[in-house]
Amino acid sequence: MTTTPRPDPFPVPGARPDPPAPEGWRRHARATALWSGGVALALLVASALVAASWGDELPDPVASHWSGSGSPDGFSSLGSTIAVGLGIGALCVVVFAAITWFWGRQASTRRIMAAAMIWMAGLISLALVGMLDQQRGLPDAHQAGSVNGVLLMAVLVPLLPAAAAALLVHPDPPLPATGILASDAPRTTLRPDERAAWVGRASGRALPAVVLGTTIVVLAVAVASQLWFLLAVAVVLLVLLLSMASFHVRVSESGLTVRSVFGWPRTAVPADEVERADVVRVRPTRDFGGYGWRLGRQGRTGIVLRSGEALEVTRTGGRRLVVTVDDAADAAALLNTMAERARAAR
Repeated sequence: MTTTPRPDPFPVPGARPDPPAPEGWRRHARATALWSGGVALALLVASALVAASWGDELPDPVASHWSGSGSPDGFSSLGSTIAVGLGIGALCVVVFAAITWFWGRQASTRRIMAAAMIWMAGLISLALVGMLDQQRGLPDAHQAGSVNGVLLMAVLVPLLPAAAAALLVHPDPPLPATGILASDAPRTTLRPDERAAWVGRASGRALPAVVLGTTIVVLAVAVASQLWFLLAVAVVLLVLLLSMASFHVRVSESGLTVRSVFGWPRTAVPADEVERADVVRVRPTRDFGGYGWRLGRQGRTGIVLRSGEALEVTRTGGRRLVVTVDDAADAAALLNTMAERARAAR
């Protein structure tokens, strides 16, 4: 029985069709979506059950929102408070799990989504339980104190299990290319015994501006509202965004390596898995929805720090990596040459 592949509903102008992808990545993507989504939902349900078990110890209604001064200024029933937290958390988990299930071609995408699910579920669960725990035994929810400490812990504590979840994601299995390199793929002229390497840097002005702007906004909100836990949020965001502000790019006999100036995040494409490398033009917002380490149309992974010229590597298993870097033509030509050598060495 044969099947006809469905066309991509959001085609990229000038992009080549996806090569057939083996079921291997789908198996890993679905497994990651199921176990990480299941753990995240279990955290949310557990926090809801714990909160519900405190019903006789809590005031009615409970405080569900706090002002900048640290005093509660919003109240609702215990059931409504639990339902809102559980609903928001479940929606986030479903969205991240769907991205993993349908577009988790690469381990990097699966790691990011698994970590995001665990962190988000942990944040909501700890915030809900901690907020209500402070109100146990109070006759009136107006007497509840500040929750800044609770929210600070809710932001920071889940980072550890989120990192553990990312490490547990199954890496991409080796998948050497079986066909010959396309004749129209650009190449570098090298002697058979000649060795070469290409080094570049992916950077841009847009992401540093986003880093600075985001940090200023969060700090301003923290000072104006006196929600000091937001200072920790600002630090986490700053480190996260700075880790994606600049990348070292290297092409050598082993293949392509792209790593942040911090050393992480990083990714690599072995030379024997390169089907071809080309130069493409990238429009960050249209093609990838923004800047940084992104998931774009057709399941492409993008390290996108500016618009314009970029190196696109088509990899076995239907995977594509796009890196915005200057002199992408030389990088593509050398990577194709190294890919051809890797085939000949087998």
